[in-house]
Amino acid sequence: MTAALTVISSMATRKLLGELIDKLAGAPVTVESVGGVDAARRVAAGEVFDAVVLGADAIDRLITDGQVRAGSRVDLVRSGVALAVKAGAPRPDIGSAQAVRAAVLAARTVGCSTGPSGVALARLFEHWGIAEQVQARLVVPPPGTPVGALIARGEVELGFQQLSELMFLPGIDVLGPLPEPIQITTVFAGGVPTASRQPQAAQALLERLAAPDLTAIKRANGMDSA
Repeated sequence: MTAALTVISSMATRKLLGELIDKLAGAPVTVESVGGVDAARRVAAGEVFDAVVLGADAIDRLITDGQVRAGSRVDLVRSGVALAVKAGAPRPDIGSAQAVRAAVLAARTVGCSTGPSGVALARLFEHWGIAEQVQARLVVPPPGTPVGALIARGEVELGFQQLSELMFLPGIDVLGPLPEPIQITTVFAGGVPTASRQPQAAQALLERLAAPDLTAIKRANGMDSA
């Protein structure tokens, strides 16, 4: 009997991968979802996984460093950033870039992740010239904890994260996506670690996860096909 394929991913794709793999109903697959930084570190350390799903830039770094097979990258989904507040809290205007900037400056605490969206958001704050003003009010959850959980507990007043990580969490109100001029889009991709014990089967799985017939499931999870 073929051993189950093992996949490690960031939290942003945890629910999506579970639904996609259930839909495929093929060979057994086990998925471990952790903070993206932690997942990349574990793959880089040589921990054995058959596939890894992270932001495309992280996959590229692992390929460059020789921990993921060259040519194995498969782009799976495109994911945008949304904003949220605690359920029932006042809903600030986020209809334009200037409105978002004003909402950030007005918020007592602002939450963002350590993943690709958080890095891009830090650059946006710098571009707006408000990085120093926001720094003292910035709350970054520990790896593996969604920003939405801190919003629901009242520890963050205004939070930014991938829509896929906010849309199903209780206790928060999703305000909507970032306006298009400042939208932060992350491509999540898969790759086959050099430590994989079933590289051909893992590559076939990633190719199948990118298939067009799975687009509806991706959209239901707040993402789109890459």
